[in-house]
Amino acid sequence: MADSTIKKATFAGGCFWCMEPEFANLPGVSKVVSGYTGGTVPNPTYEQVSSGATGHVEAIEVTYDSAKVSFGELLNIFWENVDPLDEYGQFCDKGSQYRAGIFYHDAEQKKLAEASKEKVRAMFEQPIATVIKPASEFYPAEDYHQEYYIKNKTRYKMYRTGCGRDDTLKKLWSGKGKAAE
Repeated sequence: MADSTIKKATFAGGCFWCMEPEFANLPGVSKVVSGYTGGTVPNPTYEQVSSGATGHVEAIEVTYDSAKVSFGELLNIFWENVDPLDEYGQFCDKGSQYRAGIFYHDAEQKKLAEASKEKVRAMFEQPIATVIKPASEFYPAEDYHQEYYIKNKTRYKMYRTGCGRDDTLKKLWSGKGKAAE
């Protein structure tokens, strides 16, 4: 019998390289996989998804123990690592394949995601562009994308800094409260 406290959460926040480390070392998280979700092409490649023609977004699938870390805590980490106002992508990555989203796996996740989005909406004067959709087939990205922040530390840091991700996040979320819990 499967452990009922082991769950999955799926988030899209622009480049999956930049979302992976935010969850990977969190107590209760056992696995973070970069990949693609939400599109129409089975087993898409990075090149296909990057073209923007498949309908997929770059995403991460987080496997976690809900007895050790709540979905609400994962939602807080998600929101603090995205620009919820950008409907055209995230940071320097633009296009539908880089839009922010929460892909829920059950009714409880949907409820918590929607409640957190309402809290975020109250923090900003602009509309929230982050989508909330049911989880669909998740396709792991190619091996060279997995744990990119570990395998290619220098290139990862250059990309993240060059993209302005950290500076933008600091400005966006400074003085804001938590979106969940």
